[in-house]
Amino acid sequence: MEFLCHHRDRPDSLPLREKLQEEHWSYMDRFAEGMIARGPTFSEDGGTVTGSVHILDLPDVATARAFAFDEPNYQAGVYRDVMLRRWRNTLGRTMWDFPGGDTGGNRYLVLGLGEGRAADLAAPSGRDDLIAYGPLLSDDGSDWLGTAALIRAPDRDSARALLTPDGYVCVEVHDWEFGGRRAG
Repeated sequence: MEFLCHHRDRPDSLPLREKLQEEHWSYMDRFAEGMIARGPTFSEDGGTVTGSVHILDLPDVATARAFAFDEPNYQAGVYRDVMLRRWRNTLGRTMWDFPGGDTGGNRYLVLGLGEGRAADLAAPSGRDDLIAYGPLLSDDGSDWLGTAALIRAPDRDSARALLTPDGYVCVEVHDWEFGGRRAG
């Protein structure tokens, strides 16, 4: 089962986040085999970390909840909230398989939160800018709750245009970058 987990930072938590960086990475190392995508989100100015996104394959909902809530930053109070949803990897690859590589261009997390009639279930064809794409689903996988994508795009408006206009109650666009351990 694939899941998307979006931890959102509480204000002024960056010093605590920085202090826990190695603990966070060590925790994520335990899930490396199932990781589809990961990375921090940023404010519109690109200067402030606002959260973390992890998309991964886990055995069941209970394991996904444990992943989200046992995470060291969550346990220490870095995050103000967590969105955890089943997700379907319509591209069938990881971010490391993205032909565009991990640098160059602007990267975004696009979250379309929906209700009712499903929109954008399949990845749009001919889009070589998609890093990850798939529907957000209820815990049992039967109900569509929205769509989530990681995309390389010229700007936020272009990233937002990926999703069907008026197909969602709310669409969020977050600056994002490839995550994982960094030398330094």
